[in-house]
Amino acid sequence: MLVRALYVSRSVGPQTGTVTAQILAECEAHNAAHGITGVLCQGQGLYVQVLEGERGAVNALYARIARDPRHHDVQLLSFGEIAARRYPGWSMAHVVLPDDGDAMVRLQHPEFDLYAATGAFVLQRVEELVGNGSRIGQR
Repeated sequence: MLVRALYVSRSVGPQTGTVTAQILAECEAHNAAHGITGVLCQGQGLYVQVLEGERGAVNALYARIARDPRHHDVQLLSFGEIAARRYPGWSMAHVVLPDDGDAMVRLQHPEFDLYAATGAFVLQRVEELVGNGSRIGQR
């Protein structure tokens, strides 16, 4: 059974290129081996990630992510069965949310609290970022 999980978290430290490269390398190795696809949006101290795959694999990965010391305030925004993947073939696409806030505005409005939003709303914003060419890489 295929499922999709969407979560948000806050970075513990700066989101440097080194940290991002390490995260993406881990994603590539783990996700390809476990049939997981998805997209990682990061910037302005936040991570927003969509994970897709078999229920057991996604649950195990989310539990591992929740324990990862590189971030905190990990909150699951949505989890459910899906008929098809939105990100087939991407072990992890990567979207950078620039510090100037332009891309983040598409993800959250100034008065909008990402942690209080519905999963459907956040997933729609992620889709807009990916669809508008903000995806800078895929693994």
